[in-house]
Amino acid sequence: MKLNQLKPARGATKKRRRLGAGTGTGRGGTCTKGHKGQNCRSGGGTPPWFEGGQMPLQRRIPKRGFHNLGRKVYQVVNVGDLALFEAGSTVGVAELREAGLVKKAGVPVKLLGNGDLEFALTIKVHAASKSAVEKVDQSKGKLEILSRG
Repeated sequence: MKLNQLKPARGATKKRRRLGAGTGTGRGGTCTKGHKGQNCRSGGGTPPWFEGGQMPLQRRIPKRGFHNLGRKVYQVVNVGDLALFEAGSTVGVAELREAGLVKKAGVPVKLLGNGDLEFALTIKVHAASKSAVEKVDQSKGKLEILSRG
């Protein structure tokens, strides 16, 4: 069997209903939409979230807390996770992605101080915590902060 020989199963497809083609079709006049009202007009009907005039769910649910619109989102990598790199190597965002420590491209990376670093590395990330900076300094490594752009 070839791709051009494939057909849907018998009875699986139906002919499209043609509306507004005159009274001889059996669906002329109002085109099975009835007389007047919201649903008989073109573009008529209600959106899926409409609840018949009842107060909508998204307005009934209480809103709580503060949502900071200017918040900075980072992907985090811990100092202890860097043990899988070779001593003396340079670790940037691309190397972290290859190692699977960072998933998303374009989202800045922040280094956190959880874990220990036994050897020196040159690390290039967008941000770092104080404890991470101290641990990199203790291991005699270098930390370069990249710009976010």
